[in-house]
Amino acid sequence: MAVIGIGNPYRHDDGIGPAAVATIETLHLPGVSVTVMDGEATSLLDAFTGVDLAVLVDAVRCESATPGRIHRGPAVGRATGGNTHGLGVTDAIRLAEALDRIPRRLVLFGVEVQNTDAGLGLSERVAAAIPELCRLILAELGG
Repeated sequence: MAVIGIGNPYRHDDGIGPAAVATIETLHLPGVSVTVMDGEATSLLDAFTGVDLAVLVDAVRCESATPGRIHRGPAVGRATGGNTHGLGVTDAIRLAEALDRIPRRLVLFGVEVQNTDAGLGLSERVAAAIPELCRLILAELGG
């Protein structure tokens, strides 16, 4: 099993994925790898390889956002994919499916964000989502 936090902690709320998985990592769960990455497609493909369950945690932007609201499911994530280097999370998932490298079960948690400008620290409402987000991740892991 793998828990993958996607995001950039130097862009305020975009760091929700890394922040959440940092909490999971402190639990030292047996059989669970915890990784932080920027969402670059080839890195995600490597993280998916040989994994039965992958849980991705990422920031999402929504119109009329409610910062801190948690979404679960395959429809969340960086819907348009892409980053400054090309392919993104959605592209990585499609590519993993095409290459038969997709985990047997893939769960995506997206947290609506408020501020992704450059800077450190999560907004108060996004930071407040971490305990519930971790509870949901642990439930997916069967813990």
